[in-house]
Amino acid sequence: MKKQIQILKGFRDFLPGDMAFQNWFYQNLKKVSESFGFQEYEGPTIEPLELYAAKSGEELVKKQAFTFEDKSGNVVALRPEMTPSLARIVAQNENNLNFPVKWFTYGRRFRYEAPQKGRGREFFQWDIDILGPDSPEADAEIIAIAASFYQKLGLTPDEVKIKINDRKFLAQQVSELGIPEDKFKELLGIIDKKDKVSEGDFKEMLKEAGLAVKQIESLLVILLDKNGYQKSDWLQSIFSYLDKAGLSPFVEYDASIVRGLEYYTRTVFEGWVVGGSFRAIWGGGRYDNLTSDVGSKVKIPGVGFAMGDMVMEEVLKFLNKYPVISPNNSDVLVTVFSPDLFNDSLTLSLRLRLSGLNTELYPDPQAKLDKQLKYADKKQIPYAIILGPEELKSDTVTLKNMSTQSQKKVFTNSVAGLIKAQ
Repeated sequence: MKKQIQILKGFRDFLPGDMAFQNWFYQNLKKVSESFGFQEYEGPTIEPLELYAAKSGEELVKKQAFTFEDKSGNVVALRPEMTPSLARIVAQNENNLNFPVKWFTYGRRFRYEAPQKGRGREFFQWDIDILGPDSPEADAEIIAIAASFYQKLGLTPDEVKIKINDRKFLAQQVSELGIPEDKFKELLGIIDKKDKVSEGDFKEMLKEAGLAVKQIESLLVILLDKNGYQKSDWLQSIFSYLDKAGLSPFVEYDASIVRGLEYYTRTVFEGWVVGGSFRAIWGGGRYDNLTSDVGSKVKIPGVGFAMGDMVMEEVLKFLNKYPVISPNNSDVLVTVFSPDLFNDSLTLSLRLRLSGLNTELYPDPQAKLDKQLKYADKKQIPYAIILGPEELKSDTVTLKNMSTQSQKKVFTNSVAGLIKAQ
């Protein structure tokens, strides 16, 4: 026997049921994005590695990127994230764009990391960004879109939250503790690991970074202060916007949210499931220098987030909010009564399709009628049509409701209207 070739580790096949979820997820994020006035865009799946090396962070570039050398000798990468591509697109088209740019996209991303629940090496991701304004209101709008998406999926503030922080504000607080500015980048990396380690290990990591005992204790007070945002005009503007939008139950301040990517400059935020059953389920923030780093002649501030399909699918299952979706998109099956009546069934199927119905014609004229009806039932096709000799003589068809198993004879010229009216 020939060896059966297996799918690569961390990759997925999408059967019709899986694609039904993908389409449902995409249609919902598209509706929410467009309800805020955002336009859809796309970029290439492969980019020069240097695009990500500029700002994505050492771990993402050196450990997680799928890289290879093309036939011209260029080192390229399958895109692990979209924000650098967006910055490049905007930088290259800045003279022709209408600012603020409000764009979203949904497509494949690739990261060579250990596959686990909610994470794969190939996944789909929703990215949505505003470029142009340097304002807390732009940040608040992006966060509002995420909260509105929660609502669209039927998720409640008791189930999910958005944790918000400001790196610039945190840097100011750290500076006031007498911690040198050149330590801040290292400190961010440690704070980003806070929820992954014990408090004792966290303190030890801070000690190894050169912080004194008093500085460590003061930093912990800052990180645990849920009302600390009230000392920041920027953060107060964000929370005020979200309160007026009726979304404040979904958000909270958390000074320990710093995000791992290097290009974030100010506001950062993450989605979390209440109760800690998952780590961050999505994230985003403000990046004010990225377009300049990839060639823009002027500084174009930006803010956005990215949300992956795999972890959100797991979240919906965990919270019992996974949608009941049929992969079937056929309205009716036209059966074939006998081989000599195949052409009559074919003509009817064409007629129904032209009327706007998604119409299947059973492709095997030799198949028994019972087998055809079982096929329709298993595929969850709502209606089946039987066109036999008696129906042909009277210009009628037998219309069978597959859910109730009831059937009736109707005139051929009225069957499409009856199906559409259901």
